[in-house]
Amino acid sequence: MRQDRRTLIGVGLAALALAAAPQAMAEPGAWSSAPVRIVVTFPPGGTSDLVARLLAQHLDTDFGQKAVVDNRPGAAGTVAADYVAQQAGDGTTLILSNNAPFTISPTRFKSIPYDTMGDFTHIAYIGAAAPALFVQPSSGITSLADFVAQVKSDPMTYGSSGVGSISHILGEAVDAALGIESIHVPYQGSAPAIQDFRAGVLDSFYDMVGQNRAMIADGEAVALAIAATERDPQSPDLPTFREQGYDVVIENWVGVSGPAGMDPAMVAKINETVNAVFASPEVQARLAELGISPRAMSSADYTALVADLIDTWAPLIEAAGIKE
Repeated sequence: MRQDRRTLIGVGLAALALAAAPQAMAEPGAWSSAPVRIVVTFPPGGTSDLVARLLAQHLDTDFGQKAVVDNRPGAAGTVAADYVAQQAGDGTTLILSNNAPFTISPTRFKSIPYDTMGDFTHIAYIGAAAPALFVQPSSGITSLADFVAQVKSDPMTYGSSGVGSISHILGEAVDAALGIESIHVPYQGSAPAIQDFRAGVLDSFYDMVGQNRAMIADGEAVALAIAATERDPQSPDLPTFREQGYDVVIENWVGVSGPAGMDPAMVAKINETVNAVFASPEVQARLAELGISPRAMSSADYTALVADLIDTWAPLIEAAGIKE
């Protein structure tokens, strides 16, 4: 389903004014003598995977908590989420939670094999990043005006990290806002989409800015607009969609969740440890490179945020026409 008028798309976390909720304090540190599995809903190479590996590395080096990353892509993240929901709530299986399985799938699918809220413990929020539109340098396109003209004369393909992913929803939102119709090519994760873009298979793609800065610098991709409220400090020359006349803002968040039934004291400890990892200057510098704005939250606030975002994303999914 497409809209004939410009579409206001706003998923700014700042607009979600959550009251600070009290949480039991805990000292950061290891919480399990066994290695912790951090499940990722996408293949290796994407933003979620990079954040999970960053977390696993610093849990080990900074707090002595062994952790491994387990990539389980498929079905818009529901494969990974379903797996985690079935595990014991002993703190040894966590998921790098994100929009796809938690705030998009509940609306996109008629049924999913888990309850987004009831089957999980939402432990710690990490931060959010905004995706951008990238096109081939050989296209000669340097602005959204050029992009609109090209697509209207000859429809272009765009790659996403999967049907129902944030990059797919953004692609549909951009088409609606710009009054165009592109050809969607879904992949299982952003890494294979970028690979095909580099090979010349795709005309364009949507993805997070951070992991594609090297391609921009090397002239392998042209970034046209970022779906953020303001320019990315690490890419100050990249204008927002809003600056170019289109109110398109969509952010992709990441956090840490686990199965239901986790001990509150352990949840508090994991929350404090994750917050400590992402508060270090070294890690924050890496997040900035990935285009992620970090924000510490209590487990209670993070749980409330996930619940709120399910309702926030519902109209965007309806507008994209991807309900199944």
